[in-house]
Amino acid sequence: MAKKGICSRKDDYSQWYNDIVIKAGLADHSKVRGCMIIKPYGFAIWELMKSYLDNKFKETGHQNAAFPLLIPKSFLSKEAAHVDGFAKECAVVTHYRLKTSDNGKEIIVDPEAKLEEELIIRPTSETIIWDSFKDWIQSYRDLPIKINQWANVVRWEMRTRLFLRTSEFFWQEGHTAHATKDEAIEETKKMINVYNEFIENQMAVKVLQGVKSESEKFAGAVDTYTVEGLMQDGKALQMGTSHFLGQNFAKAFDVQFQNKEKQREYVWATSWGVSTRLMGALIMSHSDDQGLVLPPNLAPIQVVMVPIYFNEEDKSSVLEKLELIKNELSTKNIRVKIDDDDQKRPGFKFAEYELKGVPIRIALGPKDLLKNQIELSRRDTSTKTQIPIDSTVETIISELSNIQNNLLEQSKLRLKENIFSVDNFEDFKTQIKKGGFIKAFWDGTTNTEEEIKKATKATIRCIPNGQPSKRGNCVYSQNPAKFEVIFAKAY
Repeated sequence: MAKKGICSRKDDYSQWYNDIVIKAGLADHSKVRGCMIIKPYGFAIWELMKSYLDNKFKETGHQNAAFPLLIPKSFLSKEAAHVDGFAKECAVVTHYRLKTSDNGKEIIVDPEAKLEEELIIRPTSETIIWDSFKDWIQSYRDLPIKINQWANVVRWEMRTRLFLRTSEFFWQEGHTAHATKDEAIEETKKMINVYNEFIENQMAVKVLQGVKSESEKFAGAVDTYTVEGLMQDGKALQMGTSHFLGQNFAKAFDVQFQNKEKQREYVWATSWGVSTRLMGALIMSHSDDQGLVLPPNLAPIQVVMVPIYFNEEDKSSVLEKLELIKNELSTKNIRVKIDDDDQKRPGFKFAEYELKGVPIRIALGPKDLLKNQIELSRRDTSTKTQIPIDSTVETIISELSNIQNNLLEQSKLRLKENIFSVDNFEDFKTQIKKGGFIKAFWDGTTNTEEEIKKATKATIRCIPNGQPSKRGNCVYSQNPAKFEVIFAKAY
C-alpha cells in the first residue's frame, strides 16, 4: 500500500477513495473548481456502462437525441417546483463576448455584450425538451415519444468529490411523453427496473429499490423511484432515479394533444437518469486496500498477460504462446492485453494491474512452458493457481464468470448484514453512527423527517414497496406509522 500511495479504508475511507481514483488513473481534478478530468482508463469504464445501457434503452423503444446546453431563464420559471429545486445550483450566462482591457494586459467581459435574457447551463433538460415537445405533439398518433440524451450538465456544487459530486458531470437523461397516466407510470417503473438490472448484473452491486419521500423526490415530480446502494463505509448512495412527472411539465409548457374522442388533454410525462456517479459506486462497492477491483463485465481489460523472460529466445517462445491464447480469447469477445513492455519489471506490472483492478492476470515464463502450465491470478480473491496451458481459454472464461458472480454475492451479503430494524429513537441514533441501512416506521410527516435529519444527518433513502404500512409506531414521534422506510446517511 505504501508503495502504491493508497491510504487504508480503516484509517481514512475518504482518502482511500480519492487515492484509488487518482492512482488507478481514473480521473483528476481540473483547474476549474469542482470539475473533473476523466482519464482514458476511467472513461473506458464509463463507455462500457454507456454501451450496455444505450442498447437497453433502444430495446425498450427509446431514441437518442441532443438538446441545447443553454436554456433560457424564462423556461425554468415556468415550472415553479422545478426551478425552486435547482435555483441554488444553476450557472448563469449573462454576456456573449469578451474584449481586451483598455491597458491591453487582460481579457475582460464586454459590458456592451449583455444578453437580453440570461441563459442557464442545463442542470437537467426537462424545460427545453418540453418546449420542443409542444411543437412535436398534436394528436394521440404522435404519442408516445421516448427520447434519451447522453450529455453533460452543470449543478454548482460547493463540496465536491471526484465522480460522486462534481459541478459538471456526464449522464443520460430519458424524457418521455404519453397519452395516459397508466402508461407513464408503467414507463417510470420499467426504467427503474432497467437500472436495477444493470447495477446488479453488470456492476455486481445489490441495491434496494423503492419510492422517495415527498421531501427527497425530484423537483417537479409526482413520484420518484430510486435504487439505493450501500457502500463499504456504511453510507448510502443514490445510484439511479426514475420520475413520474404527471402533467406538471405539460401544463407548464401547454403541451396538449387531441385524443381519440377528439378532445384536448395534457400529456403525461416521465424522466429518468444515471450519471458518472455510478463510477464512484463501482469503486466504493468492490475495491480494497490494494486498489481498484472491477467486475469483469465492466473491466476495460478483463485479462492481462505478463510474459516473463531473460533472453530473446525465451521472449520469442513465451510471446508466441501468449499471442495464440490472446487471439483465441479475442474471438470469444474477451478484452485482453499482453504487456510486453521491456522497460518495466514483471513485479511492477503485477502491482500496476492489481491497482487498476484487472480481474485476471496471466503470467508465463520459459519454465512454465517446459511444464506446460501457466499462472492465473484472480484480483477479487488474490489467489494464484497453476493451470494446464491447453485449458487456459476455457478456464479464463469460467473464472471471469465466477469473479462476476462472487462480487455480486459479496455485495448481497454486505447489504443483508447491514440492514437493521429499530423501533425507538435511542437505538436509531446508536445504530446510525455505526452506518448501514435502518429499517424503521415513519409517521409520514415532513416535520418528523426533518427532525430526524437534523438530529442524526440521516435521510429517508426510500419507501421499499411504496405502500402504506399496516402496523407499527413511528421511530421518532411514536405516532401511528404511515410507512416502513429505509434511513441512512448518504453521499
